[in-house]
Amino acid sequence: MKGNFPIDKWNGVQTPFYFYDMALLKKTLEAIKKETEQYGFCQHYAIKANANPRILQEIASYGFGADCVSGGEVQAALDAGFPADKIVFAGVGKADWEINLALKADIFCFNVESIPELHIINELAAAQNKTARVEFRVNPNVDAHTHAKITTGLSENKFGINLSQIAGVLKEAQSLANIEVVGLHFHIGSQITDMSAFKDLCIKANELQSDLEAQGFTFANMNFGGGLGIDYHHPNHINIPDFANYFAVFNQLVERREGQALHFELGRAVVGQCGSLISRVLYVKEGEVKKFAILDAGFTELIRPAMYDAYHRIENLSSNLAEQTYDVVGPICESSDVFGKDVPLNEVRRGDLIALRSAGAYGEVMSSMYNLRQLPKAYFSDSIE
Repeated sequence: MKGNFPIDKWNGVQTPFYFYDMALLKKTLEAIKKETEQYGFCQHYAIKANANPRILQEIASYGFGADCVSGGEVQAALDAGFPADKIVFAGVGKADWEINLALKADIFCFNVESIPELHIINELAAAQNKTARVEFRVNPNVDAHTHAKITTGLSENKFGINLSQIAGVLKEAQSLANIEVVGLHFHIGSQITDMSAFKDLCIKANELQSDLEAQGFTFANMNFGGGLGIDYHHPNHINIPDFANYFAVFNQLVERREGQALHFELGRAVVGQCGSLISRVLYVKEGEVKKFAILDAGFTELIRPAMYDAYHRIENLSSNLAEQTYDVVGPICESSDVFGKDVPLNEVRRGDLIALRSAGAYGEVMSSMYNLRQLPKAYFSDSIE
């Protein structure tokens, strides 16, 4: 990262902060646009990955839609310029005010996850004299081979509707005057790098669609969610995911009906590699066996290592000295506030700038003020003075 980060310009800037490589974001968006356009696919950016307004505006400028999981995200999408007719709204616990906001904006559709939710959407749509377009999120019972905390497509997960129940739910929807069913929705998890999981999803979706068609149900849209992972170990060399292979799997395997639209909701794969958390070394602590590099960033700025045991490549931007091994930790009063153990870094000294890479997704957006810390600021490569 050193070549892309003008370190001399940050000497007086308060750390920690997020730094976004906008040139890389644009290259990533161009790669997605190329692949989706050749197949006529629809991409809705998953805002939960990164809701920074500048990032949202850039993504919206490429003509993509938005995937939202809260009323706040719906509003952020509208404010950033995403067209309402390209916004989808998912989530197991949509509050009435959130549903009303989306109905008033006339978004493309709701991804519905339960019968009680369906009835509330119908009731609120009737009160606005509107028809709510809905897709039903189905649990295809596909193992995504990823971390248990980010697997979502298995049976009896809190998300979605099980395969055995979907026909009954569709029949229920037919009885509701203010509901229009426009498709099926799937999302099997996150940080998936094994394409066999997506192939399995395609097979399950084909089987389900054929079965439901035999019962008289047809679907104008099939939404396959997101989940494509990034390479956290090699952000300098593999910084754009394999979108060509990912989208080709669905183009080759999905038994697409005439006129049917295929939708996707990539998030991490869009923004993960363009962001880094920049921190400064407060102290180097010498233990009996270990050395600790104590940073001014903690899990309040990047919670993924503490929450998911996630790996982020860590680089010393200030040093070209010989490598030593450190436990890289933060200042939070919790023993889980550790970014990495036995991390090889160019020799660390107080004041050195440290980059935690591949932090563009689920980094800034999950920051907190625990310990009454300030939220980190964001800076962008194309606006450095």
